[in-house]
Amino acid sequence: MIPDAEDLPEVLLDLGVAHEDINELVALRPRVADDPGVRDLLERAVGAVTRDMGTVGGSPHFPSPPDGGDLLERCFSVYVYVAALPATRAYHRGLGVPDDVSRRTLADLGRHMAVHRRRYGSCGIHAVAWLGLHFHGELYQLGRLQYQRALLGGRSGDGVAAAGLPLTTGDPCVSLHIPDFRGPLSPRACDRSLALAGEFFARHYPEERYEIAVCHSWLLDPQLKEHLPKDSNLVRFQERFRTAWDTEPDDGVPVGFVFGDPALPVEDLPRRTSVERAVGDHLRRGGHWYGGHGWFLLPWSGTAAQGRLVEGA
Repeated sequence: MIPDAEDLPEVLLDLGVAHEDINELVALRPRVADDPGVRDLLERAVGAVTRDMGTVGGSPHFPSPPDGGDLLERCFSVYVYVAALPATRAYHRGLGVPDDVSRRTLADLGRHMAVHRRRYGSCGIHAVAWLGLHFHGELYQLGRLQYQRALLGGRSGDGVAAAGLPLTTGDPCVSLHIPDFRGPLSPRACDRSLALAGEFFARHYPEERYEIAVCHSWLLDPQLKEHLPKDSNLVRFQERFRTAWDTEPDDGVPVGFVFGDPALPVEDLPRRTSVERAVGDHLRRGGHWYGGHGWFLLPWSGTAAQGRLVEGA
């Protein structure tokens, strides 16, 4: 189910895992492969990830070893996804997904290990279930952005319907995600990504009609416009969206994404970049940050939807 010690490093490198984590993961292999209890958990977890491959349903939940804070507890999910990899790649090949798209999508595992190391200084993954979307065939990295095959949720569906579109809760949508360590979120990069996505879904999921994109991110908090230049990448990204609904304050999210650790004391936050200054200074003045929930019509959406939007504008 899992590669042997000689082949495992190559597999991990293909998944974007940093060289500094390879030896620890290889050394962990006997605990995973030889312990009957852990092996049973692994088989059940892989089954949860690969069952109904490609079906839209959100991150699959799978069992994990007892919390202990050691390497096995922190890295068990790495072995789950390594063991699920052949099934995921077979699903991609069956759809004709290009090898480079498959590789870059699944290399998000290594990116999440980099996020974990930046935050905790150790080898591991803390966004365990999130990666299930990638390995279950629900999410793809296409240029700068990630695209999750999804369905409109209740509040987003209500917001879209209120704008006059013939769409509502439960209709297909793509949920956009903005990974870090991927360069600037420039308009050009986003436009290119959207063009790639239009071609990708038309070719590989022709039976699924996507007309709308949604995004749930603190990057859509309109307060950013008060702190950043109007031609900044983040402000221009925001301007693509209409607001679907508002949410409660959650200061830890932007602190975690911008500075690497949501628990950092506000008074100690650095001011090295315009975004760091915007996030930290706003909090130091007693303000709060809110998660944004927005949507926009995809460039390849039907003319009927576009017409409804113009009429309701």
